[in-house]
Amino acid sequence: MADKNFLTEIIDADLAEGKIREIHTRFPPEPNGYLHIGSAKAIYINWSIANQYGGKFNLRLDDTNPAREGEEYVNSIIEDLHWLGADPNGGIFYGSDYFDKCYEYAEKLILEGKAYVDDLTRDEMREYRGSDAGKPSRPSPWRDRTPEENLDLFRRMRAGEFKEGEKTLRAKIDLASPNMNMRDPAIYRIKYAEHHRQGNKWCIYPMYDFAHPIQDAIEGITHSMCSLEFENHRPLYNWVIENIFGTEFPKQREFARLNMTNTVMSKRYLRELVEMGIVDGWDDPRMPTLCGLRRRGYTASSIFTFVREAGISKSDNLIDMRQLEACIRSELDLTAQRRIAVLDPVKLVVDNYPADKTEYFDIANNPNREANDPTTRKVAFTKELWIESEDFAEVPPPKFKRLTVGGETKFACVDGPDFDGHLVDFDEAMKRSTMYRDFEQHAREAHCNLMNKEVK
Repeated sequence: MADKNFLTEIIDADLAEGKIREIHTRFPPEPNGYLHIGSAKAIYINWSIANQYGGKFNLRLDDTNPAREGEEYVNSIIEDLHWLGADPNGGIFYGSDYFDKCYEYAEKLILEGKAYVDDLTRDEMREYRGSDAGKPSRPSPWRDRTPEENLDLFRRMRAGEFKEGEKTLRAKIDLASPNMNMRDPAIYRIKYAEHHRQGNKWCIYPMYDFAHPIQDAIEGITHSMCSLEFENHRPLYNWVIENIFGTEFPKQREFARLNMTNTVMSKRYLRELVEMGIVDGWDDPRMPTLCGLRRRGYTASSIFTFVREAGISKSDNLIDMRQLEACIRSELDLTAQRRIAVLDPVKLVVDNYPADKTEYFDIANNPNREANDPTTRKVAFTKELWIESEDFAEVPPPKFKRLTVGGETKFACVDGPDFDGHLVDFDEAMKRSTMYRDFEQHAREAHCNLMNKEVK
C-alpha cells in the first residue's frame, strides 16, 4: 500500500471536510509506445492510493491523437498493468469513448462566447502569443467572431471542409494571464488520420488539455494525479471543469517524475531506438521499458519497491540506477533458489577417490536463513570435479584461502554422513602428478588427495 505523502494529506483533508466520499483515480497513458520505468511511478501512485482508501482505479487509454496510436500499444499497456498487479478495478476506458461529449461541450463553449474558431496558423499563433509573461498577447483578428459564425465554422471543420492547420478552435480566456497556457489555448484541431478505434468518423480531435478534464469528470475521477510538468496546466484544467460542469472536482495535483541515471526516459527517443533498429524491439532487455525489464529478470514487486524507496514528492530528483538493481538483488536474495555453474573451469582430479564411485550430498536451495526455505537438492561428488580458475593459484597472493599447491582447504557444502568437510591436500598429489596447462600457460587440470577419510 502507498505510504503517507503530500498527496494522501490532500485526500485526507478532502475526506475530512466531506467534499468526497470515495476516492477514484486513473492512469491515462497515450498508446503510442510501450510503458517504461518512469510510467511505473504514475501507475503505483494512482493504483496504490485507490487501494489504500478502498476506492477505484481506472485505466484510460488517451487516444486523442490518431497519428501514432495503435492496438499494439494498447495491448502492451494492459499487459504491463496486469503484470504489475495493478489491474484497474474501476474499468478500462478510451479517450475516444468521449469524442461525442467533447464535441458537445465544445459547442456549448462556443454558444456561450467562451470559444472561437481562429484562422491563424500554428506559427502565427505563437507569434501573436509572444513569450513575455508580463506583456499581454496580441488578440487574433478573428477573436471577436459571433457565436453563430463560430458554430457554423466549427461544424464545417467537422464536415472536413478545411485543410489541416487552416482552422483551429480556441478557448477564449485571458490574453493578459501570466500563465501562457491560459492565453486562448487551442482546444480542437483538424487532423486527417484514421483512428485505431473510430476509423474515419472524425477529422477534428480535441487537444489533451481540453479532453483530459472532461474525461476525468465523466468517469467520476476525484483526484487527477499527474507529473509535475502539468502543474502550469492546472489552471486550464480547472477552467474547463468549472465552465462545463461547474464543480470543484476532479482535482488535479502533481508529483515529481521518476528520473534515473544513465537511462533514457523519453518515449520519443525510445521509439527512435526501436525504429532505427538499434535495439531488438521494445522488449529488448537493454530498454528501460517494463517489458524489457521483465525480460531482464526484474519482478513487478521489485519495481514497486524501487518506486516507494525513491519517494513521492514535488521535488525533482535523480535516482541512481544502482538503487533499482539493489531492489531486485534484495528480493532475489530471499526468493531465488541457488544453482552452481563454473564459468572458467579447471578440472580437479581427486587421486585417492575411486573412479566408479559417486556420492550425493544435500545442498540448501537458498542458504539465506531469512528466506526460510528448508528445501534442498542433491549434488554429486565424483573423482573428477570442476572448479573456477580463480579458486586455484599455484603462487597464491597473501591470505589466499582457496586451493594452492602444498596447501589445504575445505570443500564447501559437502557435509553429510560420509563427508564431514574433508580437506584437500595438494602437496602429495603435486609431487607425483602433472599440472596440465592451456596454450596461455593457464592451469586447466589439477590433482589432489582427500585427507581424514578412508576411501573405499
